[in-house]
Amino acid sequence: MSRLHVVSGKGGTGKTTVAAALALALATEGRRTLLVEVEGRQGIAQLFETEALPYEERKIAVGPGGGEVHALAIDAERALLDYLQMFYKLGGAGRALKKLGAIDFATTIAPGLRDVLLTGKACEAVRRKDKTGRFLYDAVVMDAPPTGRITRFLNVNDEVAGLAKIGPIHNQAQAVMRVLKSPETAVHMVTLLEEMPVQETADGIAELRAAGIPVGGIVINMTRPALLDNGDLDIAARGARTGIAKALSQAGLGGARRGGLAERLIDPLLEQAREHAERVELERTEHAELKAIGLPTYELELLPEGVDLAGLYRLARDLRKQGPI
Repeated sequence: MSRLHVVSGKGGTGKTTVAAALALALATEGRRTLLVEVEGRQGIAQLFETEALPYEERKIAVGPGGGEVHALAIDAERALLDYLQMFYKLGGAGRALKKLGAIDFATTIAPGLRDVLLTGKACEAVRRKDKTGRFLYDAVVMDAPPTGRITRFLNVNDEVAGLAKIGPIHNQAQAVMRVLKSPETAVHMVTLLEEMPVQETADGIAELRAAGIPVGGIVINMTRPALLDNGDLDIAARGARTGIAKALSQAGLGGARRGGLAERLIDPLLEQAREHAERVELERTEHAELKAIGLPTYELELLPEGVDLAGLYRLARDLRKQGPI
C-alpha cells in the first residue's frame, strides 16, 4: 500500500481540496497522516480554518476514530538552510547567507535544486521512524504542483543532472528517487469532466508513466447528478415542445395556448433542458475517456454551498466509501 500520496491536477480542479480530503480519509482508526504543501499558497490552512502554516509539522485536525492530520508548509529557503546545516555544518554562516539573499538566489537560478529540497522534505517524512522503529506517519499526502509541471517536479534526477554528478546533492536526489519510483508512492490526478482538464490528465499520466513514476488513481471532482433520466434527456435534446407542453399541463399550468403561462415557459425550459442534455453528453464522453486510461477512478460531488470544514469531512467520507486509494 502506498505511503506517499502525491496529488496533482490542472489549476481550478480543486486539487488542494482533494489532497486535504484524502489526508482526512487516511487518518482513520488512530492513523497519523502528514499533509504537505509545497507551493506557498497556504491553501491547506484556509481549508482547515486555521492560521497560516509555519515551517514545522503541526496537528490541524482529528480524523474518524481518533486519527490525526498534521500539516507542513515546506519553504525551499528554509529547507536549503536545513540541508546546508545537515551536510556542511554552516551554523550561523547559513543564516548570514539568507540575509544576503544567497539562499533565494540559489533556489531561483537552480529550480531543480528547489524541487529536490521540496520533494526531499516530504520523502524524509515518509521514511522517518519513532524510537520504537515504527513509521512516524502512516501516510504522507503532498499537495503538489499542477499537471503541467508535475513530472519535471518529481523527476528530480533529471533536474539535478546538470548541477551535480557526485556529492551530497546527487546523493539526496538519488534517495528521493528511490522513494518516488517505489511502490510506496502513488501520484493521483484530479480532474473535472471537461475537455481541457481531461486532456491534461491524460497527458500528465502518460508523462509520469514514461518517467517511471507510479500513478495511483484519478479523482473526478465536482461531479453533478443528471437531473433528467434518459427519456427526458432525449426529449430535451430534440426540443420536443409537445412533450414539454404536456408536462406543464399535467403540472396544472394549463395548456400551451398562445400567450398563456405554459406558452411563455416552454422556450426557456427547452433552452435549459438542451444545455443540460449537452452537458450530460459531454460529461459521459469525458468519463469514458478517463475510464479508458485504465486507472481506478473516484468521484466527489460538487458541494453547492462550497467547501467548508464540514464539507471537507464529507468529501473524506465519500473517498473512504469508494475503497482504498
